[in-house]
Amino acid sequence: MKVCIIGAGCSGITAVKNLVEAGIKDVVCYEQNADVGGNWIFSAQPSHSSVCETTHIISSKTMSEYSDFPMPEDYPDYPSHKQVLDYFRSYAEHFGLYDYIKFNTKVEQVRKNADETWLLTLADGTQDTFDYLMLANGHHSVPRLPNLEGNFTGDFIHSHAYKNNRAYEGKRVLVIGSGNSGCDCAVETSRVAEKVAISIRNPNYIIPKFFLGKPTDTFNKQLQYFPKFLTGILQKITLRIQLGKYEDYGLESPKFAVTKSHPTLNSELLYKIRHGKVHPRKGIQKVAGEKVFFSNGIVEEYDAIIAATGYKIATPFFEKAFVDYSEADRVPLYLRMFHPRHKNLIFIGLVQPQGAVWPLSDAQARLAAKYIKGQFELPENLEQLAEKDSDFIDQEFVKAKRHTIEVHYLPYLKKLQRQLT
Repeated sequence: MKVCIIGAGCSGITAVKNLVEAGIKDVVCYEQNADVGGNWIFSAQPSHSSVCETTHIISSKTMSEYSDFPMPEDYPDYPSHKQVLDYFRSYAEHFGLYDYIKFNTKVEQVRKNADETWLLTLADGTQDTFDYLMLANGHHSVPRLPNLEGNFTGDFIHSHAYKNNRAYEGKRVLVIGSGNSGCDCAVETSRVAEKVAISIRNPNYIIPKFFLGKPTDTFNKQLQYFPKFLTGILQKITLRIQLGKYEDYGLESPKFAVTKSHPTLNSELLYKIRHGKVHPRKGIQKVAGEKVFFSNGIVEEYDAIIAATGYKIATPFFEKAFVDYSEADRVPLYLRMFHPRHKNLIFIGLVQPQGAVWPLSDAQARLAAKYIKGQFELPENLEQLAEKDSDFIDQEFVKAKRHTIEVHYLPYLKKLQRQLT
């Protein structure tokens, strides 16, 4: 079988590794960049990458590493983007993956042939045909911009283009969104800006990175042995002990369980709020010139807006009528990886976990290798089960575009591992 992988980021390289390890040698991985790492290849200029100068991972190293390739012992609990990229390079070198990856090669178009094979056209016009197509192109490359009423005349960027805080020295800055990128941008710009505010339309849990001196996700791992209802209670109690009430910070307390929304891990934002360096604001009603009108009646002027409003799922090489999840409210895939109508199309890493994606991509890739080798069969009611997967997401998480591919890290990993036994 001839297999193509698009993307050599964290998901693509483990896909190559697991295919080759399973004995599938006719593997080609196309990568538009000059090296492995995908989103973790930092650039000081706006590029495909969304990481900035100060980016560190938000899941701890022991909960993020691949199952058979631990991170170096001298790495901190939360490695920097440079350390993460070095880790991916070491992984690729250790398992001999570079031989299978064609760098500086962009896939321009993908079409499905009548015989169920895939015809890929590259940017230089060359073409090749494959039996299986694995997509590992990531989902943090195409920004989702906010729909603001009016015209803002100050500087406006999406957080994808934010690289450092130097351009915001002495300025009045508004950050839209309280996800991980939004909180990072608010904290970093507050070090140099005259004033920083963060607009939060809907309440969100902002969770410190450490609990009792340990990374928070290692504590949550222990909670897997408790009943679900008790886990939710314990998580809320521990947050109350650590932080008090969110209202003490000028924030609104969420009315849903901690695991109903993608978590924001940040130990500095609440500190900055209580020190008057970041000012919480409600959602935006409209903008006019440099004025921003908030939903609670407050009107303020800003020199710059950073919109940390998430990303669209991008498959630019497909015709929109074939596969397009960019504006979808549901992404029905069996086990979050198998397309219900195209059984030789497999997504690797198209999940938004409450934890790190790399171990999940690793498990997905091992299952994909078994499937291609004929050692794992897809169920006959594939389309029904794919819809059921999306039904589960609708039930488990707050309804939002950011949750269309959300998964609970440990339960989902165990689900994949059951298929591998």
